[in-house]
Amino acid sequence: MREEIEISIREAIPSDAASLLACLEKTALQTGYMTMGEEGSGLSVEEEAHHIAEIYDSEINCLIVALLGEEIIGMATIHAVDKPKIKHIGELGIVVDKTYWGFKIGTELLKEVMHWADESEVIERIELKVQQRNERAIHLYEKYGFELEGIMQKGVRDNGEFLPVCMMAKLV
Repeated sequence: MREEIEISIREAIPSDAASLLACLEKTALQTGYMTMGEEGSGLSVEEEAHHIAEIYDSEINCLIVALLGEEIIGMATIHAVDKPKIKHIGELGIVVDKTYWGFKIGTELLKEVMHWADESEVIERIELKVQQRNERAIHLYEKYGFELEGIMQKGVRDNGEFLPVCMMAKLV
């Protein structure tokens, strides 16, 4: 049994930019599950702060962070584009620092971001892509009502190997 940790979950704010980038760059190297690798995000703290401010003011985008003290250890996003025909579709992404796997942080982030989507007056469908080998994530998404819609063969390339990616979705 793991020790318990006390985290807080809230919407990201521009002053989170440095901690958020640090978390992203750390988690990108922990597994091959993210599309970002050692190349990093390529964003400065200022650029990330501006991006977070835009998300915070958006009705179709959301960025939720999990904090242990002042350190961001996980995040969940819903990203949609402002095009009338597809504005109702949000793409979900969740990442948690591997050090804190097993503490149900992914579950809490998913609950919070799904609550945001339920309250949204725009988002009607949430889609995600997850590597087929990421069984923990797939189990979590299925537990919360996401359904497999297809498998992209050669959906991602990791260390020179092409891997299948599951496309999942849930109607809000």
